[in-house]
Amino acid sequence: MAKCSICGKGVVFGHNVSHSNRKTNRTWKPNIRRVKAVVQGTPATVYVCSRCLRSGKIERA
Repeated sequence: MAKCSICGKGVVFGHNVSHSNRKTNRTWKPNIRRVKAVVQGTPATVYVCSRCLRSGKIERA
């Protein structure tokens, strides 16, 4: 589960490009953390990206 429950940030796909310009598939995964947070007044475990944690979009329990 590589998706932020707050902003919806997920996996992004692209190419590795070598010096000889060969292209192979690769992925960029978001920095997801399992966090205890207050959701609708009750503490719950949610998966949140580090940017949402840093910007204070979620209240930790």
